[in-house]
Amino acid sequence: MAEAAQIEKFPPSELASLRGKLMKLRTDSWQAAELVSDFLAGRGYGVNAGAMRTAVPELIVLRGSHEKMQSMLETVAYVM
Repeated sequence: MAEAAQIEKFPPSELASLRGKLMKLRTDSWQAAELVSDFLAGRGYGVNAGAMRTAVPELIVLRGSHEKMQSMLETVAYVM
């Protein structure tokens, strides 16, 4: 699992952009999981697939809270 101290704090603008893309895919959890995986992989992180399946629905419904999104990403990401 991820260790919070090792995961960078993502800029609010990047989290807002990710959230916007997730909202467009809200009915397709597979695509949403792939989008989050790509977001993290593009920043040098791996993804815990099991945790991702649980996290994606929660990421989609988070409203405007970058701190909650950051925390959720920390639970699925790991440093490669």
